[in-house]
Amino acid sequence: MCLVYPNRYALAMGNLGFQVVYELFDRHPGVVCERAFLPDEADLDDIGRGELRSFESGRRVAEFDIVAFSISFETDYLHVIPVLELAGIEPLLTRRTSPRPLLMAGGPAVFLNPEPIADFFDLFLVGEAEEMLPEFLDLFAEHPFAAGEQRCLEEVARRVRGAYVPALYEPVYDGPVLADVRYVGPGSPRVERRLIWDLNAFATTSRVLSDDAVFADMVLVEASRGCQWGCRFCAAGYMYRPIRTRDPERLAASVREGLAERHTVGLIGAEMASIPGVDALAELAAAEGGRVSPSSLKADCVTPRLAAALASSGTRSVTVAPEAGSERMRRVINKNLTEADILRATDLLVGEGVQNLKLYFMIGLPTETDDDVLAIAALVSTIRDRLCAGSRSRGRVGTVTVSVNPFVPKPWTPFQWDPMETIPSLRRKTTRLRQACGRIPNVELDVESPRETYLQTLVSRGDRRVARLFAAVHAAGGDWWRAIRDWQRQGLAGLPHPDDYVHRAYGEGERLPWDFIDHRISKRYLWAERRKALAARQTAPCDTATCTACAAC
Repeated sequence: MCLVYPNRYALAMGNLGFQVVYELFDRHPGVVCERAFLPDEADLDDIGRGELRSFESGRRVAEFDIVAFSISFETDYLHVIPVLELAGIEPLLTRRTSPRPLLMAGGPAVFLNPEPIADFFDLFLVGEAEEMLPEFLDLFAEHPFAAGEQRCLEEVARRVRGAYVPALYEPVYDGPVLADVRYVGPGSPRVERRLIWDLNAFATTSRVLSDDAVFADMVLVEASRGCQWGCRFCAAGYMYRPIRTRDPERLAASVREGLAERHTVGLIGAEMASIPGVDALAELAAAEGGRVSPSSLKADCVTPRLAAALASSGTRSVTVAPEAGSERMRRVINKNLTEADILRATDLLVGEGVQNLKLYFMIGLPTETDDDVLAIAALVSTIRDRLCAGSRSRGRVGTVTVSVNPFVPKPWTPFQWDPMETIPSLRRKTTRLRQACGRIPNVELDVESPRETYLQTLVSRGDRRVARLFAAVHAAGGDWWRAIRDWQRQGLAGLPHPDDYVHRAYGEGERLPWDFIDHRISKRYLWAERRKALAARQTAPCDTATCTACAAC
């Protein structure tokens, strides 16, 4: 079989999920797994149709029995048609002829909403792969695709929890609204998102180290899945519920093994400061002559011990995510974080020797006002003052890097019903934020383009009809904004206006394209959380031992 990452090699080999899935396939009896990637831009002209080959043996991708895509981000949906064209595989499932490989896909983007690419794939595996993939491979050996395509897919739908076969579902639309979905397959049309209850049963670390990969200077170690904080915009905090952490002893062993290969171990998870034993891991890395690099730290969970351990290991830059500048907006998004918490963490980290801070914020969130946007600049200014005060004794003032992303409504979050703010409004807010932050020394501001946000929202909230956009983008040579503008001006056959996906508020009782997936989260709970957001009321962090409110446990 061939495992495909629909992006460049450097990004693929810096993706821990891709590496884990590669190993799961490759170690299964009777399976030889090879890899393929979207070629670099400079190499595209040298590859003709049907000439995309595997990394290991150079075999043509179309010759494998299974071609499996690992898709982490919705925007990588744009690359599915180009990869299939290069492989010599007809993109549209209904036009393919036999013999042919089985095309399947999985990954975080697929957990949330596979519908925009449903016309291209025979099968999706929805959820965490460690148990589901071996089950599928055992069944595939029993019912090979080449011996009977329909029989194989129906058996997978019947016997593998988490399997989604799009051909068994027929969506019915009424303008922009999904009116109904007709199911003609075995059993229930609900697709259970699979999860691993015991993370300790599987070691999730970098398997292949490459000097050409993103994060080439570190070994990646997964510390947790899920998140207890319940930020209302965050897909990862809901689609990986409930939170599960690895035993500190097992993490310590993984850190030691990683430090034998690289100086830095990257700790992967939604939020690292609250992981049990994270301060001891930082101390262990420092004692071994290396360091750990946590993905992000929640400010109120930063302890003096953790700050000291990070600084003593040589960490000079730390990421903190306030997400919003005002106390009110942090209540809206359920950040459970005060300005005092943020400044206390700043003082601890800077006081121990951390020189640079990276701050993540969002704009365009539901109920946001101009005052909330300007509060970002005010908070950044205060943090920068604390950084300067703590750095004077060292004779060097560090930098505050501010990364700002417009809000993208994500499936399976309390904000899935809410629209993206319009591009002109976001541009106006961005201009005011740039002006305010431009007056603050030692601050670097990076704002994502509202056009990128429009594309992400369109794909995130899209239904099966959005596949036609990907065909239009491919025909436009990859110029996705031109394809979207043509759709806005001239329309696409059978599709509503793209703004109906991006700027329309979905109704409480509306059937959503992704509703057939069972994420173990009550839709009523998500709506109740949305109502609390509009009232700027917070919800306490998850207590997985006693709480059953969202139904994930």
